[in-house]
Amino acid sequence: MKNLLQINTSIFSTVGQSSRLAERFVAAWREANPGASVTVRDLASQPVPHLDAAQFSAFTAKPEERTVEQQAAANYSEALIAELKAADVIVLGLPLYNFGLPSTLKAYFDQIGRAGHTFKYTAQGPVGLLSGKKAFVFAARGGLYEGTPRDTQTSYVRDFLGFMGITDVDFVYAEGLAISEESKNASLARAHRKIEDITAPEAIAA
Repeated sequence: MKNLLQINTSIFSTVGQSSRLAERFVAAWREANPGASVTVRDLASQPVPHLDAAQFSAFTAKPEERTVEQQAAANYSEALIAELKAADVIVLGLPLYNFGLPSTLKAYFDQIGRAGHTFKYTAQGPVGLLSGKKAFVFAARGGLYEGTPRDTQTSYVRDFLGFMGITDVDFVYAEGLAISEESKNASLARAHRKIEDITAPEAIAA
C-alpha cells in the first residue's frame, strides 16, 4: 500500500492557495491509488517548535545520557522523521513569504534534518537516507519570481530534499496571484492543468 504525506505550510492552513493546490493533487492521487494511506501535517494548526540550543543539545546527546526533557525533544523529532520515512510520496504546499520559506517550514526542516536519521556523513561526503521517494511542491506566489534570483525557494527546497536523498522533485507554480484577478485566475488555471497532467493515468503509471 502506498503512503502519501501532505505538508501544508500556509499561515492560512487549508484555505491557503498552496494548500488548495496540494489538496487538489492529493484528491486526484487518491482516486488513482484506492486504498492508499494519506497523512496530512498542517503546520499552521500543528506548529513545529523552532530549533533552539536545548533541542540541538538533545539531538546530539547520547541516548543513554539524555535527560527526560531531552529525550522528549528527540522523540518528537524522530516521530516526524518516522512519518516522513513511511511516505512514498511527499506533497508540499509552499507559499512565498518575503522571498523565503514560511518560518514553520524552516522549523520543520530543522527537526527532520538530522545526521544518522535522514542523512549520514561519509569519507566521500554526505549521503541521503531517504532515497526512492517522489516529491511534489505546489508553490503559490503573489508576484512573478520563477526563474529569477528572487526565487530563493526552489533551489533551497530542492537542495534540502536532495541532501536527504529525495531527488525526484516536481514543482508546480501558481504565480502573480496578487497582481490582478485576471492574473490570479489564469495562473491557477495553468496550475490546475498541470495537476491534471501529472495525475493522468499514464503519468501515475509511469
